[in-house]
Amino acid sequence: MQFDTTTSSSWQFGHRGRVAVFIDGNNLFHAARFHNIDIDYNKLLRVLLGDGRLLRAFFYTGVDVGAERQQGFLLWMRRNGFRVVQKELKTFYDGTRKANLDVEIAVDMLSLAGRYDTAVLVSGDEDFVYAINAVAYKGCRVEVAGFRSNTAPRLIDVADFFIDLGDIADLIRKDSTQQGDYDVPSFVPAGEMLSHEPRSEGFGRHGRPAPPARDFADDDRDSHSDIDRITDER
Repeated sequence: MQFDTTTSSSWQFGHRGRVAVFIDGNNLFHAARFHNIDIDYNKLLRVLLGDGRLLRAFFYTGVDVGAERQQGFLLWMRRNGFRVVQKELKTFYDGTRKANLDVEIAVDMLSLAGRYDTAVLVSGDEDFVYAINAVAYKGCRVEVAGFRSNTAPRLIDVADFFIDLGDIADLIRKDSTQQGDYDVPSFVPAGEMLSHEPRSEGFGRHGRPAPPARDFADDDRDSHSDIDRITDER
């Protein structure tokens, strides 16, 4: 597979059918920050879709009610076609607060398997190896997108294809000159609002202390009601 440098809209994937995209928001944010890239999620989605027909694009993240920038970004994502799945932060024994959405991502990938032809998982977390194998056994193509240096080797090995976001950074990078209705806000994950220190991240889950977060259980149910509707149509 080669990237067509004459166009900024698609990879030369061949026919990919119905495509479902699953974005591990916090994992992608830390990897992109390590590579000094501010991602434009509309551009990212267009590249990942290629010539396929989009079924759903999901974005998973922990939430912080006191973070106006984060809430503004999530509102923008919903209004631009993403299904946002958000979860309340939990406090751990070491004082850190984070939200783990690995289970939600894995369940959604499996629940929709059969409704899509190609799943694109945007994450570098090795914890998804088993889920990718399970989806592949159902006959679906599974691709992993991430920055190679921040993606677990085992995750790359089990995927049908690996999309190195570092190779296409110029195609997914946010344009600092964007203005008006297309002014894309930047994603800031819960727990990062009070810190501007550079940080390098690995393959697992991440988090930091954050202000208290409210319960978003109702929002989670609303986000997943769409999945229930799709699966009921089988």
